[in-house]
Amino acid sequence: MMQETPQPGYEEAFVNVAGARVYYLHAGSGRPMLLIHGLVGSSANWRNNIDALGRHASVYAIDLVNMGKSQRVGGLDAGLKATAKRIVAIMDALGLPEADIVAHSHGGAAALMLAALHPRRVSRLILFAPANPYCRSTDPIVRTYSAPWGGLLFWMLLFLPAPIQRIALGAMYGGPDRVDDRSLQEIVDGLRNPATLRHVLCIIRCWFAERAKLRSALRRVKQIPTLLVWGDRDCTVSLSSAAKLKRKLRGSELIVLPGGGHSVFEETPDESNRIMLEWLGRHSLSTPRLRGLLRTASVARRTRGTAGMRRLSPGT
Repeated sequence: MMQETPQPGYEEAFVNVAGARVYYLHAGSGRPMLLIHGLVGSSANWRNNIDALGRHASVYAIDLVNMGKSQRVGGLDAGLKATAKRIVAIMDALGLPEADIVAHSHGGAAALMLAALHPRRVSRLILFAPANPYCRSTDPIVRTYSAPWGGLLFWMLLFLPAPIQRIALGAMYGGPDRVDDRSLQEIVDGLRNPATLRHVLCIIRCWFAERAKLRSALRRVKQIPTLLVWGDRDCTVSLSSAAKLKRKLRGSELIVLPGGGHSVFEETPDESNRIMLEWLGRHSLSTPRLRGLLRTASVARRTRGTAGMRRLSPGT
């Protein structure tokens, strides 16, 4: 007798945002939480997180426009401010006046810009290796794909044998052995859509200018409780930039996972879920008064300069 495959504890749906159909996954009830994927990702990246988070919150994992199962729109502004504006529009369409924001990589950069421009829409931030102004490790790749022939090179890579693609993605996952077949195929299939590839290349080609804008905007990300999570084997967004970002986001907390790559929430979902839920429990925002107290405490911590970095061992 065949065993039935367990069904995920989330629902799939679409919402119309400024004429575009935006796909999302939803699970749970309670405080709203919005999950934002990285540059070549989708809501599917959070498949091993959404159920656990949904036991404590009303969780929405979205596909940004031109990505995943959301609609493709030609000529879309790929800048961080425009992306943040579209995220606000998605929140409006979902009926979310504010939410906890969990984001990864380039999605983390968009979340930081969102917090700078619309701080009242962001309750708390959890950022997994967010792209940031202090990282230079990706500069050679950005220059390569920004060249006139960069798009052709990117397209060719998508049709190389799977073992080579897995090696290429290994830096994102802390090693090729951590890249499962399903994740690899989802990334490749998504980028084989010409509209998605054009959008990704637009983001890459304007990244240096956008990085400067984000650096300027970070000074406005104040009094929002922020957790930064990094893998110490991250070859995409350097750990050295994490320390600099943490100093800029005074009062934030940085947790480093030994052996983790660029996508620790996918590589070690159970540990990542535990870290997120434990941190959220310590930074409860259940009442406006408590939020005010936390902000006062954040100012006091900045004055004392006691905020530190934690490096976790597996299982701690």
